[in-house]
Amino acid sequence: MTITIHQSYLPHDDADAALAFYRDQLGFEVRNDVGYNGLRWITVGPADQPDTSIVLTPPAADPGITDDERRVITEMMAKGTYAGVNLATDDLDGLFEKLQAGDIDVVQEPTDQPYGIRDCAFRDPAGNLIRIQQLK
Repeated sequence: MTITIHQSYLPHDDADAALAFYRDQLGFEVRNDVGYNGLRWITVGPADQPDTSIVLTPPAADPGITDDERRVITEMMAKGTYAGVNLATDDLDGLFEKLQAGDIDVVQEPTDQPYGIRDCAFRDPAGNLIRIQQLK
């Protein structure tokens, strides 16, 4: 039996800004773009990895979320503490230079971490933390 990570979810508060970041800055392909009742879900992923996707989702779409929970999520997104994802590349410094040339919120420049990886960090337009590490 094989289990793979097929999709993960990150919230967005501006679908067009999220699309511009993940498609235009990171170079992900758009696999689906669905609207419903004024909300929008966008599925993106690396072009050479069709079985792995990130679904950019409106955080308030879940009907089980209370107004208080929605307020907390919105506050955490604004602080950049709600969600994130770790990505990897074979050219961390080259990707960092490319991303930094755009309008990107840099959290950490490429750094050799004491736990054995080299990585950098950005925030996407919704405040999600995007860590990118160098593949060995």
